Amino acid sequence: MRAGAPGAGLAGSLGLLLWVAILGALVATLAARSPGLPGPVTNYPAAPRGTVSDDYHGTRVPDPWRWLEATDSPSTRQWVLEQNQLTERYISRLPGRARFASRLRALLNYARRGVPDRESGVYVYRWNPGNAEQDVLRVTRDLAQPGSVLVDPLTVRADGTVSIAGFKLSPDGSRLAYGLSDGGSDWQRWYVRDLATSADVPDVLTGTKFTSVSWSRDGRGFYYSRYPGNAKNGYDDRRQVAVYFHVPGTPQADDLLVYANTDHPTRDPYGTVTPDGRFLVLNIEDGYVTNGIYYQRLSASGGTAPVMRLLDAWDGRYEFLGVEGETFYFLTTNGAPRGRVIAVDLAAPEPERWRVVVPQGADPIEAAALVGGRLVVEYLHAVHSRLRLYTLDGAATADVQLPGQGSVDALFGVTSDPEAFLTYTDFTSPRRVYRLDVESGTLTATGAAVRSVDSGRYVSEQIFYASADGTQVPMTMVRRRDVRPDGRTPTVLYGYGGFNVALLPTYSAARMAWIEAGGVYAQANLRGGGEYGEAWHLAGTRLNKQKVFDDFIAAAEWLIGNGITSPEHLAIWGGSNGGLLVGAVLNQRPELFAAAVPSVGVLDMLRYQTASLNARKWSSDYGLSENPAEFSALRAYSPYHNLRSGLCYPAVLVQADAEDDRVVAWHSYKYAAALQAIQGAVRNCRRPTLIRVETRSGHGAGASLSKTVNEYADQWTFVAAATGL
Repeated sequence: MRAGAPGAGLAGSLGLLLWVAILGALVATLAARSPGLPGPVTNYPAAPRGTVSDDYHGTRVPDPWRWLEATDSPSTRQWVLEQNQLTERYISRLPGRARFASRLRALLNYARRGVPDRESGVYVYRWNPGNAEQDVLRVTRDLAQPGSVLVDPLTVRADGTVSIAGFKLSPDGSRLAYGLSDGGSDWQRWYVRDLATSADVPDVLTGTKFTSVSWSRDGRGFYYSRYPGNAKNGYDDRRQVAVYFHVPGTPQADDLLVYANTDHPTRDPYGTVTPDGRFLVLNIEDGYVTNGIYYQRLSASGGTAPVMRLLDAWDGRYEFLGVEGETFYFLTTNGAPRGRVIAVDLAAPEPERWRVVVPQGADPIEAAALVGGRLVVEYLHAVHSRLRLYTLDGAATADVQLPGQGSVDALFGVTSDPEAFLTYTDFTSPRRVYRLDVESGTLTATGAAVRSVDSGRYVSEQIFYASADGTQVPMTMVRRRDVRPDGRTPTVLYGYGGFNVALLPTYSAARMAWIEAGGVYAQANLRGGGEYGEAWHLAGTRLNKQKVFDDFIAAAEWLIGNGITSPEHLAIWGGSNGGLLVGAVLNQRPELFAAAVPSVGVLDMLRYQTASLNARKWSSDYGLSENPAEFSALRAYSPYHNLRSGLCYPAVLVQADAEDDRVVAWHSYKYAAALQAIQGAVRNCRRPTLIRVETRSGHGAGASLSKTVNEYADQWTFVAAATGL
């Protein structure tokens, strides 16, 4: 039985003495494994242990650092200030930071273009020349020409902490609705800019997160979702959003309420107008396994019909692709865990009347789009993308030749036009935008060529390894060709394993800085992700979440057992749900690792759902401590609750963002305080627990160039010292 799991207690004095002897030997071994780290940290900032505890189904669970959940309190702010000072002092003593920072800035210095939005011959796209703190929005009528800058967030804040969150052109291409995020927050403020004058209309929309906007086809206004008002702080994200219609030039208070869900406390509606302007399609979200689809007929005169419930059985995921006449097309997992495309006639919407257009195949469908009367379907084959084109009758017409065995993203187009756009990337190819002609299947690069990487210098190898229950799990290793793993090669193992997210080959300047320096990067495709469809996802959720950790542990054991690296030279890294992964695995098998970097992690699994309604929706993957069986599973692996006293843990750098309102920073604060209390009490433990808290930064998206460089320079400097790079 796994140490630290419920029921794994020791019985009798003999067992206790044996455990003390083993633990003492382990502590001594771990304390000695610190290739390039300075002496032990003896001056962790004070973090008083409180007496708070909670009763979960008759079990008392202490929560001694609950006070850190008050992230804006003077005591928490002082603790964060002192932690950052400690981390800065410590990392400044390590070699190589200036070299990492310089190389990161150079690797990021290439022109980056995003997939354009297009209306009436006007294109708007994200653009960064390579060294700008933030992307701008540019507008052009010819994608061969760069056009002009339309929106520059640096004019709002010169320090680069305001970023573009989203944008959408009006149907006639004369106006742009665009959202800005301040300090990395998920909260957005939406503006409307006139393209002819480059001036904004006076009204500003607030109270939004995670919403796009969708214009009515007459251009009169657009639909969006916002949270209800709260007298204390403006808006309450612990309650559901509702769909509103906004007319630019009028106050937000006058917006028309279009739809609010009143029969379920956690379901959020988001609206999209079909390209023909005849329907408002409502996607009803509640977690990551199932959803609902409603619709409303719209008329040219501006009138509306009642909202109709089309798919309301909550029996799978449904992604609306488009409409032809009275037929809706969906990508769904209903009856097909690897995905299929179905056609639903509004006159006969019963499941037995659905028409299967693209049946489930051997490879899972990652994404699909209805463009120019064709279906563009992205499959995942051996953890890389493949594209195939179909007619609406289900006949395959072409396989699109991609530049390599990488990944496709941001597939965009409309039913009435054969021009589609997508991005392609792989481990050594920076992301580039391509135009796809769905009639011919031809793929053409847009814009100037991005900086190329000499792919011949690098080796990418995919292997499969057995997890604890025998499941075969894929993992890809990337290294410089001249780096020959010898059992002592500094290696970073990365994973995620959740929310149906597939980890595919993608280029990352941050990762490349590590690989260029001589390290091995290993990416494991764990259960809980979407690499093999919904069954692979569900196999790592709720009561099965431990399988994700088993998969990651088995990846580490494979790297060690096959002569790639050793525990003295192996680090683990993951963010968000991947931060949970790192924290849980670090607790369960600390002897396997020299260092760990849990970034913006979900680390208190008993209280994560208290932060917001969005956080509560993660229960589709995690479960809830309110449920007795799920409480037991969560309690068994929650990183904050399973640290063991007396153990010299690997070197840990906790990464957090003070303004993170998705995975709130108190997860990282509480975990770091608990681990420091243990690490600081172990005699001669040379491995530190540090926490780096970025200010005016959120859950990763929209970070400025300087913040990105500084974060990864600190991370790689720390990991390099701990692993002996």
